[in-house]
Amino acid sequence: MPRSSEGAQRAGRQDLCDDFAPRREKTAHLKEKLLEVAGLSEVFKALGDETRTRIIYLLAQEELCVCDLAELLEISLPAVSHHLRLLKALRLVRYRREGKMVFYTLDDDHIINLIRQAQEHFAEGR
Repeated sequence: MPRSSEGAQRAGRQDLCDDFAPRREKTAHLKEKLLEVAGLSEVFKALGDETRTRIIYLLAQEELCVCDLAELLEISLPAVSHHLRLLKALRLVRYRREGKMVFYTLDDDHIINLIRQAQEHFAEGR
């Protein structure tokens, strides 16, 4: 039950219920559905960083070594490495070693499809 000050704050706001009265009999089945999205926020957090989104976008174009990414993004090797380590932990990118070079690519196309969907959505709003 909301405190009276919360109720007063809500008064006059059309975007909130006037009284806190959840319909548990109607929404109980949705609690289990929340498990289906557990962990997804980590992917969105990764994409919430402009540099990581740019790395993913570049790797969707072609396989690149860490040095290429540093040059293209105009950031240091340690910075690129930091971002790639997180992306690798989330299984968004994978790498292969060829001699002294380490090449990265997308782990699969799911993440670039997500970015393309976001691009389409952003373009619609213009």
